[in-house]
Amino acid sequence: MGVRPFPGAIRASLPLFVPAMPFALVLGVATTQSAMPVVVGWTTNPLVFAGASQLAVVTLAATASWFTLVLTAGVINLRHAMYSAALAPRFRHQPKWFRWVGPWVLIDQTFVLVSARDDLDDRDWRHFYLTCGVFFLVSWTAVVTLGLFVGDAIPAEWRLGAAPAIMFAGLVVIGATSRPAIVAAVTGAVVCLASLGVPNNGGVVIGAIAGVMAGYLADVATDRGGVVLADPADEVVP
Repeated sequence: MGVRPFPGAIRASLPLFVPAMPFALVLGVATTQSAMPVVVGWTTNPLVFAGASQLAVVTLAATASWFTLVLTAGVINLRHAMYSAALAPRFRHQPKWFRWVGPWVLIDQTFVLVSARDDLDDRDWRHFYLTCGVFFLVSWTAVVTLGLFVGDAIPAEWRLGAAPAIMFAGLVVIGATSRPAIVAAVTGAVVCLASLGVPNNGGVVIGAIAGVMAGYLADVATDRGGVVLADPADEVVP
C-alpha cells in the first residue's frame, strides 16, 4: 500500500482534537454507568467511531428499543452522507483498498481538514487523510479509555445524567464551522434538555430530530439569503 504519515497532518489535527477531549472523557464515564457491558461499550470506539452516536448508544442501552437506538444513531449521523458526497471526487481516483478503509475514519474533524487540501495530489491527499484519521481514532480511543478509569474523580452531576446535553455540546464543538450546524446543535440541545422526562430516554431522539430539522431550515434560509460564510481554511492562524 505504501502508506506513510504525512508531514504536518498531526500538527493540523491537534487544534481540532483538543476541544473534543472533554466529550471523549465523558463518553468513557458514561460507558461505565451504562446498562451496556463496559467491554461492549468500549468497542464502539473502533466499530462506530462517532462520538455523538456512541454516546447515544451507551446512554440508551437497555432503556430503549432497538428501533429507538438505531433511529437515534442514524439521525445523528445523517451528515456523513453529505461528507461522502462532497469527497466522492477525491475518492474516485484512489485505490480500491482506500475506498473501503477511508470511510472508517471519516469524522467531522477529518472532513474539515481534508476538504481544505485541494493543493495535494491524489497520493499525498490519501496520506494526509489517513494520517489525520488514524490520529483521531487512536487519540479518541485513548481519552475514552482514560474516562473509564477516572470516573470516580468526575463530579456525579457531570456523568450519565448530563450525557444528552454533552452529546449536543459535542456537536457544537465539531460543527462550529457552519451556521446551520450550530443552529442544529443548539436546537437539539435545548429540545433534548426540555424532553428529559420522556420515557426510555426518548428526549435524545426528539432532540436529534429537532436539531436536524432546524439545521436544514437554517441551511435553506442561508442559501435563499445569499449569505456566504467564510471558509475556516482561509483564515490565517497566527
